[in-house]
Amino acid sequence: MDAFWDFLQVGILGNFAWGNLIMLVVGCVFVYLGVAHHYEPLLLVPIGFGMLVGNIPLAPGMEVGIYEHGSVLNILYGGVTQGWYPPLIFLGIGAMTDFSCMLSNPRLILLGAAAQAGVFLTFMGSLALGFSMREAAAIGIIGGADGPTAIFLSSQLAPHLLGAIAVAAYSYMALVPVIQPPIIKLLTSRRERLIRMKPSRPVSKRMRIMFPIVAFILCTLIVPGAITLLGFLFFGNLLKESGVTERLAKTARSSLIDIVTILLGLCVGASTDASRFLTPQSIYIFALGAVSFAVATAGGVLFAKVMNLFSRDKINPIIGAAGVSAVPLSARVCQMVGAKEDPQNYLIVHAMAPNVAGVIGSAVAAGVFLSTFVLN
Repeated sequence: MDAFWDFLQVGILGNFAWGNLIMLVVGCVFVYLGVAHHYEPLLLVPIGFGMLVGNIPLAPGMEVGIYEHGSVLNILYGGVTQGWYPPLIFLGIGAMTDFSCMLSNPRLILLGAAAQAGVFLTFMGSLALGFSMREAAAIGIIGGADGPTAIFLSSQLAPHLLGAIAVAAYSYMALVPVIQPPIIKLLTSRRERLIRMKPSRPVSKRMRIMFPIVAFILCTLIVPGAITLLGFLFFGNLLKESGVTERLAKTARSSLIDIVTILLGLCVGASTDASRFLTPQSIYIFALGAVSFAVATAGGVLFAKVMNLFSRDKINPIIGAAGVSAVPLSARVCQMVGAKEDPQNYLIVHAMAPNVAGVIGSAVAAGVFLSTFVLN
């Protein structure tokens, strides 16, 4: 009976906490949103189940928890804390991204840059709430709506906030179809939403091959902190566009990115142990993330309207919302919003330009923060 009692004590009877119960419910909600509503299921389902894994009550010292040194989960979590997984995600993104939509209309790059306003506004808001410079930089990158970038930067600058930042970033990425449409409609008129843009001009193969090489050199000469993320992104794109490494490109955009997404999502979810996650800091981070995402969306839309004041070829301001880095979900949302006004208006072709520019922009923003604060 003593042995039986000791066995019961290592589980829920001896280690029950209301916080763990709350996080188990949150994990189930994440899985439900992914399965029932198809909100980025490739992200929410692994993260949601990871929350279940990380919040089962157990006695410390069993060496199975994600924060117990040497456990399987702890070793896999090293890919998050050491920043290994995000560059591999960027490699896959590069191998599946077509930058020709951006190269055919370079002015749309400015929309991707404008959407980064949410990053720097959140940075200042975090400072106002008492976070340190390094913590504020890690929180601010949530505004780019780029989960891998947020994880990479927080692992370097604020590893103690990594769980909250990662979950916030991926949560808002998944909720793009819920958050962005009301903001777009609030800031645009029906006449603006009906604007039809000229078809994109073709881009030569030579330009598509040269772009990742030239863009990498130019960006990293100015922002060396972005070498890791942009290096893997543009290398993956070169594998795709070169035409001689299709096997490598196919592996990067399929098997490799799928494996890393599974590990990343599960580990991020498992890191949300209630004792570490349910804190006032986490609440602030989620609130700041919501504001930053709304500001990033609004920044892209409003900048498109400003550009129309000086341009004969009008831009449909809806596509400004695609300046955030949620590829390609944000571009699809722009298409959905535009199609409700005009079913024959195919905005997704144009929206992909600021969308992929936003990926580069968020990586550059992370590089700026890393270059500025990593030595401080």
